[in-house]
Amino acid sequence: MAKPKFITDREQLEKLAPMLKAPINRQVFVCTGKSCNAVGAQEVKAEFDRILVEKGLRQGKESKGRNPMGNVLLTECSSIGFCSIGVAVMVHPDGTLYGQVQPEDVTEIIGEHLENGKVVERLALMELSEPPA
Repeated sequence: MAKPKFITDREQLEKLAPMLKAPINRQVFVCTGKSCNAVGAQEVKAEFDRILVEKGLRQGKESKGRNPMGNVLLTECSSIGFCSIGVAVMVHPDGTLYGQVQPEDVTEIIGEHLENGKVVERLALMELSEPPA
């Protein structure tokens, strides 16, 4: 396999990956591992997707109904580390870990946490002791 060419020109990088220009400030990880899937992870992820797209917050390609200049990345992952009390959701870089998240909780997480910076305490299992700089 040929080694890929390392691109140093920022303009070329931004053309290939337009997200580099987006004002991304948070990434939401939804665990879709075996245990979390068993308690509704796909529905939770779908609800995050639906609401973030509806509000124009989800960063991504316009052809997929997303906002190229959105400020939230939504990422599916296989484990956050506490799947036995899932659906597990992590908000980065805040370091907030939510557990037992259900689709009906997503509106509150987006409204309170992602839009207003307030952790949803009833679902939060862990938070950074210091906010990121």
